[in-house]
Amino acid sequence: MRRTLRRSCAACAKAKHKCDLHTPRCSRCTLRKVQCVYANEPLSSPGPSKSNTALRESSGVPPSNLSTVSVTIGSSSFDPFDSYPPTSLPRSRVQSLIVHFLSKIAFQYYPLDLNPNSNPFINSWWPLALADPALFNVSLQTASLDAELHAQKGFHQSAILMRDAVSLIRHKIDDPTLAFQDATLDAVVTLAAIEHGKGNLHECRMHVDAVKRMVAVRGGIAAVKRSSPLTARMVPWVSMLVTGSPQFEVQDDYGNGDGIAPIDQWQSALAFETHNPDHLGSSGSGLDHSIETILARLRSIFNLTQDLETRKDLNTNDLHDLTCFVLHKLLLPSHIQLTAISECVRYALAIYMFVIHGPTYYSHAAILHQITLVLQNRLQELEQSQDMDVSLFLWCLSVGLSASTGTEEHDWFFNRAATSTHSLGIETHDSVEFYLRNIFTLDVRSETMFRGAWGPIFASTLRGPTNEQPTTALNMLLNDEEYEYAAENNTHSGV
Repeated sequence: MRRTLRRSCAACAKAKHKCDLHTPRCSRCTLRKVQCVYANEPLSSPGPSKSNTALRESSGVPPSNLSTVSVTIGSSSFDPFDSYPPTSLPRSRVQSLIVHFLSKIAFQYYPLDLNPNSNPFINSWWPLALADPALFNVSLQTASLDAELHAQKGFHQSAILMRDAVSLIRHKIDDPTLAFQDATLDAVVTLAAIEHGKGNLHECRMHVDAVKRMVAVRGGIAAVKRSSPLTARMVPWVSMLVTGSPQFEVQDDYGNGDGIAPIDQWQSALAFETHNPDHLGSSGSGLDHSIETILARLRSIFNLTQDLETRKDLNTNDLHDLTCFVLHKLLLPSHIQLTAISECVRYALAIYMFVIHGPTYYSHAAILHQITLVLQNRLQELEQSQDMDVSLFLWCLSVGLSASTGTEEHDWFFNRAATSTHSLGIETHDSVEFYLRNIFTLDVRSETMFRGAWGPIFASTLRGPTNEQPTTALNMLLNDEEYEYAAENNTHSGV
């Protein structure tokens, strides 16, 4: 039976000082460097025994792994054994952020897999975070930023977590045995995304450069993928989104090199081309070979009617790996001068890959808009040309029409599409789809997007202008929230 109901620690109670109830030691005891002993646990949810806490602190033994505990997401008592790394926040807040991360952030970062039993941020990332204080603090920070953004009461706790995370990462980088771990790469690239969301582009670039050096020491993205597929997927993807351009090389079509690898289906499409050389050149004149082959292989992979004996359906990881590989292949700087038609297809393909993939890890609205502007410029260069295949032109125009909605550039795409329907005698969306299907089979996502984009054009010819907002690539891709933080609450985090 308890002899007292006091919640404050013994030292604060003796001094008649208000205790902030932090664990394992309150702030006053930490500052005074004295032992902090609670007669009862300071918070409502159960905690560790004082003997276990003291033993763990004195021995330096890292916290045990939460993955050994049966966890129900959303439980008010998430981790009864305090088996996570220490933080500067109150225990109740830490547990709340753990639940927030596992129930929301994990799926917001990786919406390709909404199953908690297979989502990589629950099954791969979280065990790493529980064993790594730096990654744990960064993970809590992503949850805290989201919660504080919605609360609109400032970012005090996020700033504390940022300060501690940066300090812990710096200590890891100083230790060669820890500097290049998967958890370190994960933490640094996440800080890059956080700083980009705050508008701290210099600090963001510092983090990206740091993670690039770490990957180089590890032997490239391909080597990283052998130990952590999630890290190998997240690092190049987030680096590309926050810098606006690819930061890592790709392997060749046969899988040679240490960069981002092609998926098996890509190589199956390559084998199909070898036995069916007429498969190339089907998109009309003006396409360079490099763009023609990318278009043909994607057609082989996406078109369900394509008779490939070695064809495999894409799972979510395949789709992510394919998108990352193709985007890097399309957007990496090239010394080859492409034709104007090839430039149009190049950027339209990049937009299309973003659309069918959807948002992952971090919003790609900024880079999507950037690419859409380039596509507009390339199409403008072709306005006086009659050389572009009609199906290919309408497909590129459809991609830009959808992706530009809500921007100043949309009027140009809208007017160009309306002019095209008149000149080609196109009166219904079914007629548009006839041309679009010559490029790719339309799945539910792309069909909905294209119908929404073209709908107002056909409606305007029947009943005049409409205020209806079409379904767009930007609307579909902005399901994840772009974090914009108050400047006064920014905490810089150069590593």
